[in-house]
Amino acid sequence: MPTIVKASNGVFMGEKGMTLYIFANDKEPNKSACNGNCASTWPPLKAADSDKDMGDWKVISRDDGTKQWSYKGKPVYYFAMDKAEGDKAGEGRGNGAWHVATQ
Repeated sequence: MPTIVKASNGVFMGEKGMTLYIFANDKEPNKSACNGNCASTWPPLKAADSDKDMGDWKVISRDDGTKQWSYKGKPVYYFAMDKAEGDKAGEGRGNGAWHVATQ
């Protein structure tokens, strides 16, 4: 698991305890379909160029050339409208396409 990711009650959280999400429309394994305006609302869990794959966690390349973490083939994101540690306001958004990332 990347060092910035923690699991609490099976839910993955990133920096400052912010909830992480997966996107059902990411159909191709380890490929993000959330770019442009989507990525403004759903910022990717960024990976550094020096980061390496760790088990189920993979470093993937985004369309803009930046790196992102994926878990079991699903790219992982934050939700911009989550304001505090543990918020899960993104669950079920996008006609049910967004879900809290779990172990």
